[in-house]
Amino acid sequence: MARLARVSPVGVPQHIVHRGNNRQVCFGGEEDMKVYLDWLKEYSKKYSVDVHAWVLMTNHVHLLCTPQKEGAISRMMQSIGRMYVRYYNDTYQRSGTLWEGRFKSCLVQSERYLLELYRYIELNPVRADMVEDPAEYSWSSYACNALGIKTKMHTPHSEYLSLGKTKEERLKNYRALLKVPVSTELLKDIRESVNKGLALGGDRFKAQLETLTNKRVTPRKAGRPQKKTDSVS
Repeated sequence: MARLARVSPVGVPQHIVHRGNNRQVCFGGEEDMKVYLDWLKEYSKKYSVDVHAWVLMTNHVHLLCTPQKEGAISRMMQSIGRMYVRYYNDTYQRSGTLWEGRFKSCLVQSERYLLELYRYIELNPVRADMVEDPAEYSWSSYACNALGIKTKMHTPHSEYLSLGKTKEERLKNYRALLKVPVSTELLKDIRESVNKGLALGGDRFKAQLETLTNKRVTPRKAGRPQKKTDSVS
């Protein structure tokens, strides 16, 4: 199924994935990751995008963000993409494309799936057998959300803040949340949603989005539409 036209309402969180072309390496070392995060910080502030969670893997990026202005996500990602490709090509003396076309994204129902996306994103290095504990991986938002390390790029979502009345309580509850692996069914739902540009949420959430944007955020029903026939009395 072809991906749907991008829908990006202000105030609705999005799960964003940007992969290297043909899954090629797009971060050759820690300095590359630092450069990418510097631009993420710069352009998220410039275009008014709240960044809640992130992880940089060897050949792709996951972000969980909320746009506060119309078109903010696309402008942010285009700016980061252009700057990083220029840097990467200069650094590694190469030319041509780096990214797999446009980034992929899906809208996320906050109260039902937002913390699941936090968990999915920050447990990526664990699922990839790169580390045993997400705290061992430096290039994710785990240090912010689970350990309380501050960075100007990070904006906690209200769902995260609801984990506790104090900072210490939130950090404790968040670490407990990430002790639970993401289920196979949820992994499938998250991956299908972002790969196809579908909304991740309940039926009511999806219906509200389609009414708000006048665009489809759910898959078409399988099968060909039935031809109209004359009724027989």
